[in-house]
Amino acid sequence: MSDAAPPPPYRWFDLHVIRTERVSPSLVRVTLGGDRLGDMVTGGRDQRFKLFLPQPGQDAPVLPDDLGTGWYAEWRRQDPAVRAVMRSYTVRELRHDPDELDVDFVQHGEDDGHGGPASQWSRTARPGDRVTVLGPVAEENGGVDFQPPAGTDWVLVTADESALPAAAGILAWLPAGTPARVWIEVDHPDDVQDLKTEADADITWLIRGTRREAPTVDAVRAADLPPGTPYAWIAGESGTVRTLRRHLVGDRGFDRRAITFTGYWRRGATEEDLLAELTG
Repeated sequence: MSDAAPPPPYRWFDLHVIRTERVSPSLVRVTLGGDRLGDMVTGGRDQRFKLFLPQPGQDAPVLPDDLGTGWYAEWRRQDPAVRAVMRSYTVRELRHDPDELDVDFVQHGEDDGHGGPASQWSRTARPGDRVTVLGPVAEENGGVDFQPPAGTDWVLVTADESALPAAAGILAWLPAGTPARVWIEVDHPDDVQDLKTEADADITWLIRGTRREAPTVDAVRAADLPPGTPYAWIAGESGTVRTLRRHLVGDRGFDRRAITFTGYWRRGATEEDLLAELTG
């Protein structure tokens, strides 16, 4: 028996923009390609990866010379004004033959000229622009959070536009006939998408419009939920996610261990604020 350590489930990929598409008022899809992208795989569902973007004026993202296991500490030691912009994103779709990776970017702050560097980059990205991805090369890679336990009778999913790619991946992955109650909150009626699924999914689209409060909370509170053992996946704005989790546990009696919850963003905080909290 060999004592060699198993190969790491992630690998670095130097990629470039193939094309961009405005898929809805709130989302820009950037399709990436590269010579070695055929090695990238996905565990489906809410598969995440690390995306590294160049700073304004750079031709390519600036990364540490050593991209081994200590890359993160080396990246932190780099000058923040020079080092690559790092973000976590969800695989919207990974195709082979040809090898292409679709990434959807929410357009935060477009109207006022602000927003984070990732959404700004996506609006101006052109074919040939270079990025780097730290992506999975094994289906079991630790980057999938949607994990219904054995004995689950039905699933509950809530998302906003930031978590829409993940919700789409979950719906596409669910086995045929799986009962699912799904609420997806978006800004504009034209953000509604046709999501492919073989699950027995009841999908409700909620249009936020100019309202500041999240309509998802009231919708879930008012819902008549199915009987049986549930599993919940709730993602989006952090405050909304916390409120929904409290409701499901305190009012609906969900087992805390049967809820996966992720704050993709926080109202009043920029992408850089959140990153500073994580890396500070």
